[in-house]
Amino acid sequence: MKSEFSFPNILSASRLAAAPILAAAFWLPRWTETPQYWADIIAAIVFGAAALTDFADGYWARRQSQQSRFGAFLDPVADKILVATALLLLVEAGRASAIAALIIISREILVSALREWAALSGASSAVRVSAIGKWKTAAQMIAAPILFAGAALHIPHANAIGGGFLWAAAALAAWSMAEYCRVLRAGIR
Repeated sequence: MKSEFSFPNILSASRLAAAPILAAAFWLPRWTETPQYWADIIAAIVFGAAALTDFADGYWARRQSQQSRFGAFLDPVADKILVATALLLLVEAGRASAIAALIIISREILVSALREWAALSGASSAVRVSAIGKWKTAAQMIAAPILFAGAALHIPHANAIGGGFLWAAAALAAWSMAEYCRVLRAGIR
């Protein structure tokens, strides 16, 4: 059995721990004299650093043969909590579309439920991570830092660019959700 304390699992756990840190960083102006400008930049850095661990943990696990069942569980949970936290903060701040966030979060919940159902039905191999899901993840990992700090960094049209990436993520989320349903339905028959 692989160790639960492998480097990839530690990276995944750090992403999980980053979610409350992200919220605290974004809400610093509520509790301190910190200008929102700095809170936005800190939030973007926390999210960006956490997003990088998403790519690093899988790469390291495969390259060093440190894949584990615990890691397979922890990685997507950490992703979903980090992304849901970011989306809720951005929607609350009026920087992200609530509809796009709802599509992405709903997809995450449904795919998790489908994976559980597939495992119980003996068809867990039918619900592997797809290329569409990876593109969705990449789009939302690009969107969030732009939406957090784009205006603070004076990036021209930051909200439009970040919003575009977020809507692309939402479209890919809907597409991948439909794909998961189709593949699972074919795998259960």
